[in-house]
Amino acid sequence: MNSFFAVKFFGEAFITLLVITDPPGVVPPFIGLTRGLPGQVRARLAWQAAVVALGVILAFAVFGQTVLAYLGIEVAALQGAGGLLLLLVALQLLTGQLEEPTEADRAKTNVAFVPLGTPLLAGPGAIVATMLFVRRAQTGPELAAFLAAIVAVTVVLWLVMRFSGVILRLLRPSGVELVTRIAGLLLSAIAVQLVANAIRSFVVHG
Repeated sequence: MNSFFAVKFFGEAFITLLVITDPPGVVPPFIGLTRGLPGQVRARLAWQAAVVALGVILAFAVFGQTVLAYLGIEVAALQGAGGLLLLLVALQLLTGQLEEPTEADRAKTNVAFVPLGTPLLAGPGAIVATMLFVRRAQTGPELAAFLAAIVAVTVVLWLVMRFSGVILRLLRPSGVELVTRIAGLLLSAIAVQLVANAIRSFVVHG
């Protein structure tokens, strides 16, 4: 039974983080930030960006709860704030108002750290969702499942960036746009559910 709940927890965490990080939406910024670079350099930047994102998310997974306790923030408050934050990200995905990389971004010596690794991949939405999932994990198998979900999402992001040129040619800009809109719709539903859970928790526990 524990293994069943762990698998279910993995699936929920994997899908949630995958929707938040929006792999198809990473393709255009990555191509723009690495335009004109040799293929070998682009592959290295893709790997570095994925590692940076993984490190940031794991850091908040380990130390995020300690920070909350120190600041005296309840989980319900984090859920509500996280839901509102995710809703803003979802609206950006739905309306196509995500910021495009600027010339200053292109001039950075290593775009794998900023803006690719963070905040593009390990953004506020992913950080909040990570802290909430860590809070929900009650057993060792669930924590292991969540760690596996983080690694799996990181691998997906790396593959998307590594083969971004091929993906863009296959989906074409209109296809990437369509998948991004669907991701925004799913993310908005997750955000509303987080806010509803926060309100319910405040009402029940006073």
